[in-house]
Amino acid sequence: MTQSPDTPLPPPKERRRLREAQSLTLAEFAAKVGVTPKTVRSWESGRTTPRGHKREAYAQLLTAAAELEADHRRPTPAETEVAARHEPAVPALVGAEASPAPAEEALAPAPAPTPTPTPTLENTKPTPPPLAPPPPSTPPTLTPTQAFDALYAYCAPALVRQAYLLTGRRELACESVERAFELAWHRWPEVAVDPDPAGWVRAATHEYALSPWHRLRPRHRHPEAPPSDAADRELLDVLLSLPPVHRRTLLLYEGVGLDLPETAAETEASTPATANRLLYAREAVVARLPELADPQELHRRLVGLAGTERLRAAKPVNVRWVSEARAQRWTRAAIAFTALLIGATALTLGTAPDHYEPPLAPGESVHDLPPRPAPGPLSPQQLKLQAKLNSQTANGPERLAPELG
Repeated sequence: MTQSPDTPLPPPKERRRLREAQSLTLAEFAAKVGVTPKTVRSWESGRTTPRGHKREAYAQLLTAAAELEADHRRPTPAETEVAARHEPAVPALVGAEASPAPAEEALAPAPAPTPTPTPTLENTKPTPPPLAPPPPSTPPTLTPTQAFDALYAYCAPALVRQAYLLTGRRELACESVERAFELAWHRWPEVAVDPDPAGWVRAATHEYALSPWHRLRPRHRHPEAPPSDAADRELLDVLLSLPPVHRRTLLLYEGVGLDLPETAAETEASTPATANRLLYAREAVVARLPELADPQELHRRLVGLAGTERLRAAKPVNVRWVSEARAQRWTRAAIAFTALLIGATALTLGTAPDHYEPPLAPGESVHDLPPRPAPGPLSPQQLKLQAKLNSQTANGPERLAPELG
């Protein structure tokens, strides 16, 4: 029966274990599904999820592998009889003894350990700790604070080095990672249920690091000290000479190890455009550094350049505190602005006229009337009266009740 697109898949680690239990390589398993080995690796790491017909084919192969493994584990009648003869008597209340773990589980890779300061750009590629809420029947095992701290400890060291390769500035690289995680903590309900929280934070870090507004900051007008090694300085100069979008595409594909569709999705471009950007960036790098024509050598040099700098981001506690403080300031500013707007509106309504006042009509000239004469010189009688008034006192009862003279 054809499976629906919402067919559930086993966890990422279980997918890899089932493939390895069948002794299949990534290339062999990818050939059966009809995809590339990098796509199967991303499915097994949990960074991406198959959809459509590829999801159906992938689910069918995993189901067949699980059924075949269950058939191998099921004991034969002879084995069951021998085990019953040699099984000691156990009280019924104790319960059956747990079956030993299969050999395939012993060969399965152990969970990813806590990242160490070893320089690498691929720390964001494995599956991060489970941040999405589990099914309703399973209680959550991590609080939001613990999940955020785990994601920060898991991704921050690699993201700082990636931001340094994008900007060539140590302080800006640390600031970019901190601002990205502050935004992630502010939107934690959205980030926690994202299929790839590490990719979400990585995209936010790269966008902040490549923002053109940093050019207006006074401290960014002066270049920082370059790396001590001459080869590293030359490689960093080549990277910084590339356009920002080409630089980011080259870093994601050659440094982080994403495939072409994932790189196109993260840079918000089409796959052909991303391929052209990648070719242009490679040609520019090889033109100045011919020894980096090999992709593996380019990847090794990028990792080495990022690892030469000792870059450390702030602690997750400080990042969460700064994010909450910034959110409080913006909230208070919004409340104050709203109150000011309400007060200005109330004042306007209180002082505005409450009835209609028609405007005064413009003046019109009246015919057959002489114009009003302008004030001219005083007559002798008026001058005599003016002198008399000026000679009298300006105060006293006579000022209020003049006497007839």
